Parts: sequence; C-alpha cells; structure tokens
Amino acid sequence: MASKFFDHGRLERNISLLGIASLIVVAIGGIVEIAPLFWIDNTIEKVEGMRPYTPLELAGRNIYIREGCYNCHSQMIRPFRDETERYGHYSLAAESMYDHPFQWGSKRTGPDLARVGGRYSDEWHVQHLKDPRAVVPESIMPTYPFLAERELTAGDMRDDLTALGRVGVPYSKDDVAKANADLAAQADPNADASDLLKRYPKAQQRDFDGNPARLTEMDALVAYLQMLGTLVDVDAAKPQEDQKGEQPR
Repeated sequence: MASKFFDHGRLERNISLLGIASLIVVAIGGIVEIAPLFWIDNTIEKVEGMRPYTPLELAGRNIYIREGCYNCHSQMIRPFRDETERYGHYSLAAESMYDHPFQWGSKRTGPDLARVGGRYSDEWHVQHLKDPRAVVPESIMPTYPFLAERELTAGDMRDDLTALGRVGVPYSKDDVAKANADLAAQADPNADASDLLKRYPKAQQRDFDGNPARLTEMDALVAYLQMLGTLVDVDAAKPQEDQKGEQPR
C-alpha cells in the first residue's frame, strides 16, 4: 500500500523520476564514501623499512611486467592460516605503496611471490627462469633463457624515476641524477656502491646472473625477485599495525 507521504508506485512507473531518484541516492552514497578521504592525510600507515625501488630493481620489475609474470603470480598474501603458513606473514598495504601498478591479483597459476626474496639462491632463480622444470618438475611455467643473453637496455632510468616521482614516489633529485650509475653499480660487485646503499637501505649489490662480465635482463629480474618481501621486518611491524590500525591488503 502506498504511503500517504510518498507514492512509491508513481516513482516506479515514471522512468524519469526513477532515474533522478536513483542518481540522488548514488550521489549521497558516493559523498559518504569519498568525502572523509579529503580529511585524511594518508590512507596507508607508513611502515619502517619501506623505500622506493633501486633503478636495477625497477628495471627488473619492468621486465617482470613485460613478460606477463603477474598473470600467474600474485603479490598479495591474505591473512588466512593456509596462506601465511605457506607464503609467510600477510602482506601489508604499505609494502605496495610505491607500486605503479601494484601486483596484487587473485589469479595464482604459480605461487605468490610477495615474500620470495631470499628464499632461494640467485643460481636457483637463474636456472628456474631458464628451464623451470629443471628445479620444479611439475612446473608449467614458460622458459625464459633469452633473459641471460640479452643485454639490459633499460633506457634512461632518470626518466622512469622522474615519472614515478610525479605520482608520489619519494625519489630525491640525487636519486634521479645518479639513476643510471646506480643501475650499473648494483650489479657490479667491484663497484663502489656505498652511496647507493646509503640511499637505498637493504639494497643487494652483486652479480645476480652468474656472469659478471655482462649486465643482462636476468641480472635485473633476479635483483627484483630477491628484493620482494625483504624490506620490512614484519615481526617488528606487527605491534605498530595493532596500535596504528595498519591493515593487511
């Protein structure tokens, strides 16, 4: 029965009136959801240890995206026992704050890689990328032997860092100016990387592909993989999450 204050049947029969009413309801819902964000400085609590990617790690990440690795491997460990026991501590939102685009996802043909860094040796990663079934017989992953043969031609990494700086990644002017030198130094165990390691804490400097005579795409991709999940001490960060409201993603 229609209310004496509102004729619902009239609203349902009048498509123009129904459209206007729907627009008003959606607008109110949008304002309620969006307006509070203008009074919040940051929706992600910062976690100690997070830093932007080094130029070499960033070049490796670009190759990771280029080859479509994200189609089979997510980088988001959910806060469920079956995931944390297999992959490690659940992922923190802050761990992806410098990712453009992020690599979360829910499609897993292969395991989650959010904390793969340091779990395997460089040699294992190189062999796995060249011939996955040599180390994981049941793997259906494609082979990528060409990565060890291709010289790394990342272009001018200053452009990459500048572009990311424009969307909020805190690269300094010094980081941008030294980007190309930093890329080469990180993969050269004989280079003086003291300044690089100071600006990028926990960066790993060494030859990653087993061939120190060349800087290859394999060097960059392995450097990226070996960094994943190693920046934040999740055991130390956990109390901070509870106190400040840091949420898993």
